[in-house]
Amino acid sequence: MRKWANWLSTFTGRSLGLIIIVILWEIAPRAGWVNIAYVSPPSKVVAALWSLLASGDMAVHAISSLKRMLAGLAAAVAVGTILGIFIGWFRRVEYALDFTFQAFRQMSAFALFPIFILFFGIGELSKTVIVFWASLWPVLLNTINGVRTVDQILVDSAKSMGASQAFIFTKVVLPAAAPAIFTGIRLGGSYAVMAIVAAEMIGAHAGLGYLVLYSQETFKIPDMYAAIVGLAILGLGLNYALATLETKLAGWKQ
Repeated sequence: MRKWANWLSTFTGRSLGLIIIVILWEIAPRAGWVNIAYVSPPSKVVAALWSLLASGDMAVHAISSLKRMLAGLAAAVAVGTILGIFIGWFRRVEYALDFTFQAFRQMSAFALFPIFILFFGIGELSKTVIVFWASLWPVLLNTINGVRTVDQILVDSAKSMGASQAFIFTKVVLPAAAPAIFTGIRLGGSYAVMAIVAAEMIGAHAGLGYLVLYSQETFKIPDMYAAIVGLAILGLGLNYALATLETKLAGWKQ
């Protein structure tokens, strides 16, 4: 009993801001502070979310979004970590490419979406590519920074004991850079959630981003907010999964 009381106390303390927002959200449209036609109270949003779940529509849209997100994010992690480790390890390469990467980083994935459509069509590939582009830069740049800023004392200590370059790289540099790499991956996951919304609003027939736009166009406002809540839950779930993976692979950081 005490365990549940402690859990409830912790949950309430950490979620107090969210609880206050939900209460104000429920009161505002019902009290006439905002137009209820445009701002559905949470009780109606929960009802709409339950209806979408019961009909199976929410699962279809969530799975479509998740597949695109994971495909784009996985490609970004593979390319970003491998390229980032290589560039961070060779300082001259990093020096030569830093300005180029910083310039590309400023090119919004949303601004480039028309180009992606021209090259990859309006199907699944263009949506995956936009998620890849949005997620790549935090992964790549954090990996480069993590490798580049490894404490030189650690490297020198390993060299003084006769360690080979391969040993230093795999046993010293990579573990030391792991926290920065995972920070980049988690940031990439956040960018993937934002990118998939925009990607699915153009030329998609399924996905939570599509559901948001479709509900807005058909004036199903509770469904629109339910889709937004679904996106938030999806993002939180992805972040939690990545945080759990980080704890397992880089738990020594704690």
